[in-house]
Amino acid sequence: MNKPTIQQFYESQSSAILAGVAILGLATGGALWWSGNQGGAGIAWSIATAPVLLGLFVQIVTSLRRGDVGLDIVAALSMSAALGFGEPLAGNVVALMYAGGQLLENFAQGRARREMTALLGRVARTAMCYHDGVPVEVPIETLKPGDRLLIRQGEVLPVDGHVVGSVAVLDLSALTGESVPQKIDDGGETLSGATSAGPAFDLVASRAAADSTYAGIVRLVEAAQATKPPMVRLADRYAVWFLGLTLVISGLAWFLAGDPHRALAVLVVATPCPLILAVPVALISGMSRAAGIGVLVKSGAVFESLARVHTAILDKTGTLTDGSAVVTQIRTTEGITENEVLRLAASADLASTHVVAAALIKAARSRDLTLSPPEGIVETAGEGVVGRVDGLTVAVGGKKFVGNLTNAAAFTTLGEGLAPSMMTVALAVDGVPKGLIVLEDPVRGDASDALSAFREAGISRIVLASGDRSDIAEHVGASLGVDLVLGDLDPAGKIAAIQAEAKAGPVMMVGDGVNDAPALAAASVGVAMGARGAAASSEAAGVVVLVDALFPLARAITIARRTRTIALESVFIGLGLSIAAMIVAALGYLPPVQGALLQEVIDVAVILNALRALR
Repeated sequence: MNKPTIQQFYESQSSAILAGVAILGLATGGALWWSGNQGGAGIAWSIATAPVLLGLFVQIVTSLRRGDVGLDIVAALSMSAALGFGEPLAGNVVALMYAGGQLLENFAQGRARREMTALLGRVARTAMCYHDGVPVEVPIETLKPGDRLLIRQGEVLPVDGHVVGSVAVLDLSALTGESVPQKIDDGGETLSGATSAGPAFDLVASRAAADSTYAGIVRLVEAAQATKPPMVRLADRYAVWFLGLTLVISGLAWFLAGDPHRALAVLVVATPCPLILAVPVALISGMSRAAGIGVLVKSGAVFESLARVHTAILDKTGTLTDGSAVVTQIRTTEGITENEVLRLAASADLASTHVVAAALIKAARSRDLTLSPPEGIVETAGEGVVGRVDGLTVAVGGKKFVGNLTNAAAFTTLGEGLAPSMMTVALAVDGVPKGLIVLEDPVRGDASDALSAFREAGISRIVLASGDRSDIAEHVGASLGVDLVLGDLDPAGKIAAIQAEAKAGPVMMVGDGVNDAPALAAASVGVAMGARGAAASSEAAGVVVLVDALFPLARAITIARRTRTIALESVFIGLGLSIAAMIVAALGYLPPVQGALLQEVIDVAVILNALRALR
């Protein structure tokens, strides 16, 4: 790693350096004044003010080039006027207030980012990988799918994978905020970033380290860390009129009283330098709080938009449902058991890569059924397979596909009473119908409670937008009580739905698939279910849910709304107190030095108020 240059060191420590210079000048000038050397004291205070004023001018010029007019101009005017009107002590106090305010902001932002920083600090660097049956410590970059790892108690899982041969007890608090460890049975899926809270266990990697869930989370966190606070800060929206009001009040005070020191006093108390930094502090505090419960917001602007959303559009598969089909029942003809129907179908599907085939194989293995290797398999894409299993000719697939090879009426009879939206797999053996396997993509266990939490958080309209058949989407939507169901949507259709809903206000879109990426980018706030979702959706979204659950998103909305309220409080209370102090100063009741001290108290109080967003 390269050593930082003197310039880089100064940029990172400039606030502390300038605050130190201001304090040193204040102390030196005070000592000279008490010794009777008033001239030397004025020089010391002026010298201490100069570098802060110079740095402020550079910052103002940079902002004006971007077209931003900020309240920093008032601070520059007050310091300049203090030096010009022979009030170097007031100028030094304002310089200390400005530099100290930036130092306080750095401290507050450092505290506010603690949850994100904690995520970065937990990245595993090495892993115990079995080689010839012996665990050997290797860099995680060398891990590949299929590697068997030893995970010891207290270690962070370096890759996604499956528990093998035992039971794992995992602490997910760093990802979800949930303090109760979770038990994962043999064969269960685990995500990288969790911590082993129980005895050692073996893990078979399902992805390389760079492709694992936690690696993706780290990349997203680093991107969020690198994002500067919104360039158009909330307080700066009122900068032009506040600057004009300040100049009018100070000009009137000078004109009516004939005393330039009153104008200076007005400028000094109108210097809310840390105040304009309180809004980014509040936003970062809220973003950090959301990260602590497993919701990463990529920027302050997105976080502010999240606070204003009242309409949510949710994808179905993988968002409101588990995203994978599971066997819910098996119907058979006479002379064959449910387990045998499942065993034969799963055996034939060992040669298929279809998602339904994976569901059948998983269901068979969960029942401890012994699968036989298939022979001569011929697959018709999207319809089914035909081949031999244990010397029998087996056909597995949709009712229409298998029915065309045998007796379609038998499958119609087996399917009586099933809802049209239910997915079925037919099995025929040696040309004879044998069974019908029913599968469903179940609704998430927390979906209903999560949608109720959405409404409590201020979401007044919930729309289900799905690419699945309308009857399937209607069935899921009715069970969850959404306001509108839209089915048979392609990516363009989802974008059209967002545009239609956006006429009533900002829209949040939640999805997890590659086909959701365009819609996530089109929404006011795009939310990706990042734990199992596609990388494309996480890249397109402004918010990524790091855990496989919806409920944290509802909590994040509540956090965003509360944070925005706190930020507005910081703006209006701070500016209100500053205006009141300006009037008092204009009337001659608040000298410049005392005014600077009062404004410092106001600014510190406002920043501390912004830190409430952490709680």
